Amino acid sequence: MVFDKLYPPEFLLKRPSFSFLLGIGYTIIGIFLAIMIFPESPALIAIGIASLLFVPSLYNLTSSAELTQTKQVSFWNVLKVNFPMIKIYIFLFFGIFFTFVFFSIALPTLATSHLFKQQLAVLAGGATFTGGLFWHLFTWNLQVLFLCFIISLIAGNGAILFIAWNASVWGTVFGTLAKTAAVTLGGSSIIILILILLSVFPHMFLEALTYIIGTVSGTIMSDGICKEKFFSKEMRRILKYNALLLLLAVGVLVIACLVETFVLNNFETYRMISQIAFGW
Repeated sequence: MVFDKLYPPEFLLKRPSFSFLLGIGYTIIGIFLAIMIFPESPALIAIGIASLLFVPSLYNLTSSAELTQTKQVSFWNVLKVNFPMIKIYIFLFFGIFFTFVFFSIALPTLATSHLFKQQLAVLAGGATFTGGLFWHLFTWNLQVLFLCFIISLIAGNGAILFIAWNASVWGTVFGTLAKTAAVTLGGSSIIILILILLSVFPHMFLEALTYIIGTVSGTIMSDGICKEKFFSKEMRRILKYNALLLLLAVGVLVIACLVETFVLNNFETYRMISQIAFGW
C-alpha cells in the first residue's frame, strides 16, 4: 500500500507515538471514503476501511523470531519482547478514539446521529448501576478478548477491526455524552468531556489493553505457525509465551472490570452526567 511505503517498518517501533497520528489520519480517510461510497450507512464501513489501511503497517512488524531466541520463559521477557508492539496498538487506539470524540462534539447532532448510528446504538440499553455488574462486564469482555485472539490467529492482524470498533464506540459515546450534557446544562462540552474521561479513562485503557494483548498474542502465534514446524522446540516456546500473554490479558481484564464496576457504582459525577444526557 502507498502509505506504509512512506516510512520503514522499524519507524513505528522506534517512534510508536507516530501511530497516534496514523490512527487519526487513517480514521479520517475511512470516514470520508465511507460517506462518499456508502452515505446511508457509513459508520461500520469507515471502521472497515481504516482497519484495512492499518493492516500493512502492522503486518510488517509482526515476528515470532525473537521469541524463539529467548532462553527463559517469564512474564518479564514476554513484556520486554512484546511491549513495542503493544505501544503501537495503544497509540493507534487513542488516535481513533479522539478522532471520533472530536467529530461527535464538532458535528451537528443530526449529522452525528446519522454518521455514527451504529456506534450510538449501544446506548439503547443504557448503563446498569447495579450489583452483579462485575460478572456481566467480565464475561462479555472475556468473549471479546478471545475473539481478538482467534481472529488474529486466523488472519494475522485482523483483530485491529475490533480494536478500532471499540475505540470508535467509546469515542462516539463519550463525545455525544459530553455534547448532550453541555447543551442541557448550558456549559462547555470540553469541560464535561474532561470530567467524563477522568471517570472512565482507567477502565477504558485497561479494557483496550486487554484486547490489544490478545491481538498481539494471536498475531505472533499465527506468524509462528507459518514459520516453524508445529512440534519443534521453537514452536513449543512460542506456545508457552502466548499462554503467558493470554494469562496476562485475563489478569488485566479482571482489574479493568473491578475498576469499571467501582466507577459505575460510586462515581456520582459520571452518574449525574449520564442521567442529564440520556436519562440513565
